[in-house]
Amino acid sequence: MSERRQWALVIGISVALGVGLWAVTVRLGDELFPLQIGGDAPDFAALPVAAPTDAPAPTTGGPGATGAAPTPPVREVKGIDDYTGDVVLLNIWATWCGPCRVEMPSMQRLQERLGPKGLRIVAVSVDDPGKAGDIRGFAQELGLTFELLHDPTKAIERTYQTTGVPETFLIGRDGTIRRRSIGAEAWDSEANVAQLERLLAEPRP
Repeated sequence: MSERRQWALVIGISVALGVGLWAVTVRLGDELFPLQIGGDAPDFAALPVAAPTDAPAPTTGGPGATGAAPTPPVREVKGIDDYTGDVVLLNIWATWCGPCRVEMPSMQRLQERLGPKGLRIVAVSVDDPGKAGDIRGFAQELGLTFELLHDPTKAIERTYQTTGVPETFLIGRDGTIRRRSIGAEAWDSEANVAQLERLLAEPRP
């Protein structure tokens, strides 16, 4: 084998190994790089539930109709950067989840207690596409006033490597994950309130 062919073989093998490593990293990223307490909270993308994302904007009549033009639905995508410097309780849930329904009232009580002190409760639903109306109905039924988002792609489940719903992450002002909770909790318990008050007492970066 000539030297040129040897180099071509070496380069070909190197390229094949590089492509294989890239493919494995993409496919097994969660397993290769598990989420860690103290690590940075990954970004996500979700739509505010207040926006009627599953229905067209209403019209005000046909041609020649008078009055203000309809306001188009707000479709601003929100992610982790929208909460920079805040203490965030990031809850991943779904309307069909029984334990989610059990814990949501305690999250609302926590909102009323610590929301005025700066706590951001962000509940991201992983309901299927077209379920924004169901999410709004769920919130209205339980009287929820904290922030509700919708990720119909369910990408946040992969990004945060969840095992099911509900699953909750406490994120400090520095953007790092301080705690991970699997399953329903009484979020307004004194122990949880004390931990969150300690996080709220930390200075902004």
